[in-house]
Amino acid sequence: MSETRFWIQRLSKTAIRAMHILGIAGSAGGILYSVEKSLWLHWWIMAMVTGVIMTVLEIRQSRLWLIQLKGVLTFVKLGLLSSFFFIPQHKPELFIVILVMSVVIAHGPAGLRHYSIWHRRRIDEPKGKKRQMNG
Repeated sequence: MSETRFWIQRLSKTAIRAMHILGIAGSAGGILYSVEKSLWLHWWIMAMVTGVIMTVLEIRQSRLWLIQLKGVLTFVKLGLLSSFFFIPQHKPELFIVILVMSVVIAHGPAGLRHYSIWHRRRIDEPKGKKRQMNG
């Protein structure tokens, strides 16, 4: 891959992640303080759309993501998000748990992020097998 293509892919993925974090930050006040939904719904939609885009890119890059903690915990977070509908009185607490999970998995060591719940050990894509973002 050319250096130019590498940087375009890298910056694109970083921009999507930044928009995701912006969407989370924008919707946080609404969720934590029960602000009228119309005031923060657009931020929430941005967070969900960019989250789906990041998930699709991760799965496309490596199917192992689905059994590694970084992927599994993404689906756990989605489950917790869906519980907003069933136990809305606990939205703030659920939101905080989701945020903490996100930080731990995003900034934890590779051994944690790449731990396979199926294999019960760290598992990585064999060298040269990981697909490029647009490849």
